[in-house]
Amino acid sequence: MSKSSPSRMSGARRRADQTQKRQETFRQEQKRANDAMAEKTARLRELRLAKEAADKQSAAADAAAKPGKKRASSEAG
Repeated sequence: MSKSSPSRMSGARRRADQTQKRQETFRQEQKRANDAMAEKTARLRELRLAKEAADKQSAAADAAAKPGKKRASSEAG
């Protein structure tokens, strides 16, 4: 009987070690995925902000070029 107890414990310990290793691997994969998503989100945010700034400049340039036409049409009406 005493011979079977150590083998059972080592088997249980082995399974516990394997479970712990799988959990650690899972945590590392989750961290990598979260880091990658955070980088992607930051990059996309920068691109969106740059596009919004370019659109705003373009709209300002268009508005600066058109006031003469708007005034002329408003004076005529």
